[in-house]
Amino acid sequence: MPIGFVESLLWLSLNVYHESRGEPEIGQLAVAHVTLNRALEDNKSLADVILAPNQFSWTFQKKAYAPLEINPLQESLRVALKAMATPDFTSGSTFYHHVDVAPKWTTGKSFIGRYGSHKFYRHNDPPISAAAF
Repeated sequence: MPIGFVESLLWLSLNVYHESRGEPEIGQLAVAHVTLNRALEDNKSLADVILAPNQFSWTFQKKAYAPLEINPLQESLRVALKAMATPDFTSGSTFYHHVDVAPKWTTGKSFIGRYGSHKFYRHNDPPISAAAF
């Protein structure tokens, strides 16, 4: 197993853990797919996407990244691996927020749906398809 894959799996697992542990699996998978979609869209590593300034709250609001709950960590690892191996069902979403907030950045974005306690969005541009060529 290549080191890059293991590092990506670790970062994706940490993001799922900190952003959506306690959510139903569909919500955790959606968070994972947003993270994967951002990496694909920006042609960056998962670490670069997750650690980009002010993108995921846990990276700048917490003093330590180490998970403290083993069962949710195991679940996050399983969900991250599943997301890496399954098609995106979020229609290319690259944004989400908790349902209890209404951020201004949603203006001009296409609402895709709600999974768990998060709402998911993408740019208004239609997703790129090979069929367009």
